[in-house]
Amino acid sequence: MTWSPMFLIRWLHKWFGLVLGLQFLLWSVSGAVMALLDHHKVAAEDAILPVAQLPAPAGIQPLARVVETAGGPVTRLQLKPLYDRWVYEATTASGVRLVDAASGALIPIDGSKARELAVARFSSQAPVVSVTHVAKPTLETRDMTLPAWRVQFADPDNTAVIVSAATGEVLGAKNDTWRLWDIAWMLHIMDYKERQSFNHPLIITLAFAAAWLALSGLILLFRSFRRSDVAWVLDPIEKMTEKRKTARVEAG
Repeated sequence: MTWSPMFLIRWLHKWFGLVLGLQFLLWSVSGAVMALLDHHKVAAEDAILPVAQLPAPAGIQPLARVVETAGGPVTRLQLKPLYDRWVYEATTASGVRLVDAASGALIPIDGSKARELAVARFSSQAPVVSVTHVAKPTLETRDMTLPAWRVQFADPDNTAVIVSAATGEVLGAKNDTWRLWDIAWMLHIMDYKERQSFNHPLIITLAFAAAWLALSGLILLFRSFRRSDVAWVLDPIEKMTEKRKTARVEAG
């Protein structure tokens, strides 16, 4: 078999087209899925209730007592509501500590407390299925500050509310709509592990392959046409040119 340059270009174009065609199909389908899904549903905006409005705190502990309870030098101190009470969020060298502003007691965010906080902020009355401690990033918590608690509810959307194990704040909620969107996002950016980067070797390689497909297609396009294919365009032009030449000769 003789591998001429045009034969090689045609052969590569065919196989590049097959592989890239499948990826183009995945890009189209995944893009359509992301576009069709309701972004409010994806973000689970209706699943989380706003923070309850509490009256101004009265009879709070002195700051010296709060610092002593938090343990160690405090670099940042914030008074904020936490469900049904006011707390001090104290940032220390060993981490964040929550101190009850009224009693001065430490408030650990354990599984029971995380469950209470998630139920208070969840808009549905669905029961809790499980409470799981999350120490390492998962697909659902990859953009969240860990450690956290994952509180799974038995609602129709299989919503999971994520609660910070340090501050007790609700970091977000994930449901089946978001999970479907995340699969489409994974297919679209071709990051099958982390699902975060759209600037990785695989997609860069496919970008160059797509450029080659377009270039080889352009070469094959021009090589595939004969004059007879475009005679309906060239013949009138040539006749007009010939008439002008004849007119110039006669005029000269």
